[in-house]
Amino acid sequence: MASDNHRKSELPQIAESIVQTYKSVGTINHLDHSPLPRYEEVISALDDLREILFPGYRRREGLHLGNIGYYIGDLIDGLHDRLITQISRALSHESRVSGQQDEQADVDHEARAQQITIELLSRIPDMRRLLATDAQAAFDGDPACQNLDEVIFCYPGLEAITVYRIAHELQQLGVPLIPRMLCEWAHKETGIDIHPGASIGDHFFIDHGTGVVIGETTEIGSHVKIYQGVTLGALSFPTDADGNIIRSMKRHPTIEDRVVIYASATILGGRTVIGRDSVVGSSVWLTHSIDPNTTVIMEKPSLKMRSESTSPLTPDADFQI
Repeated sequence: MASDNHRKSELPQIAESIVQTYKSVGTINHLDHSPLPRYEEVISALDDLREILFPGYRRREGLHLGNIGYYIGDLIDGLHDRLITQISRALSHESRVSGQQDEQADVDHEARAQQITIELLSRIPDMRRLLATDAQAAFDGDPACQNLDEVIFCYPGLEAITVYRIAHELQQLGVPLIPRMLCEWAHKETGIDIHPGASIGDHFFIDHGTGVVIGETTEIGSHVKIYQGVTLGALSFPTDADGNIIRSMKRHPTIEDRVVIYASATILGGRTVIGRDSVVGSSVWLTHSIDPNTTVIMEKPSLKMRSESTSPLTPDADFQI
């Protein structure tokens, strides 16, 4: 016991050595009187938004046109206050990082946050119309699907697209940090990584989904379908004269209408355009544009099989797949 107490006496020194790193390694701690957006509150607001977008599927049962107005009104009222607080914190953080923070800015941030919140909430009807096309695209594109309820309950692609569409609106409205928080939460939940800055048209379907990456400056048209493992990424990262990455350039590809991209295909580069009505096959690697109505596939590989019972004098059999 005495030995244990002696070891425990070392804890204050350990704590002090950790605290010292908050000074020497100050880039990965936030010790400030002005709080950051609260992760739990942001995700809770997301849950309310998803409940509004898809009522009757998650929390409240027994909803009908006679009572849903009261329910949605209550959710909207709570969201209004919660979003203002979190968006104001995000705006304040951006000002501090850019060195523009002052006392008047705090007042301006809250007013701006309310404007953004009202505008976001007013866009929910259009988001619902857009998400209805995404759900329909999933049903139309998957013969294993029995109905739209199955899509809403079970498809990670729709889950990721839903969060993306909310985050994209916030990004378009000039909200920092929170859109990435939302999309990275969806990435963790679904395995699908969509940057909120990407531009994605209607009737978008991600089948299976795991491992999909869609970069910030990607542009995707209407009626596009992609499969698991697809990467729409950057070919390179251009730098300025000081060697810093130029962050405002288009780095990711453009996918035109009615394109299908099969599993594990990789399409890179801001100048790369996949023309409308094209098909990109599995495991294809593209860094240049293709014309509309083009099919790109890998040549069939040769599969070699060797049995343990094969005679040393018998050559391996080659099979074409």
